[in-house]
Amino acid sequence: MKVIIQRTSGANVTVENKTIGTIDEGLVALVGVTESDTEKDVEVIADKLVHLRIFEDHQGKMNHSLLDIGGSVLSISQFTLYADVKKGRRPSFIKAAEPDKANQLYEFFNEAVQSHGVEVKAGEFGAMMNVNLINQGPITIILETENGKWVENE
Repeated sequence: MKVIIQRTSGANVTVENKTIGTIDEGLVALVGVTESDTEKDVEVIADKLVHLRIFEDHQGKMNHSLLDIGGSVLSISQFTLYADVKKGRRPSFIKAAEPDKANQLYEFFNEAVQSHGVEVKAGEFGAMMNVNLINQGPITIILETENGKWVENE
């Protein structure tokens, strides 16, 4: 599972020119699911996401978590995180999970984050969406698991 998080001071998502989710301070989470992902991957990432200390304290140090600041998450399903661009010029998405499985784990991710007491606003699975955000910092971090364990990024 891959989740790219971006610290934001405000974000929203629209579908067909209608805003379906808006948050103030918090995180935008782009959520990618692959066929081998399980609920364990979701739980590991959701727990890390809500406790990751990437918000500034009164001294300007990244010392506070999403829970500490009372922030929200704007969650966006993002199958393109599993694009394979090794061959040719058109990405292959064969590593992305089939829609039924991806949607199930995406919904489980949103529930797992909410279970920590964090408000989650979500995009619409499978829809063409426009995501607007103010990337504060900018801070962008990749969270990735495989078989419920962290993937080493080199």
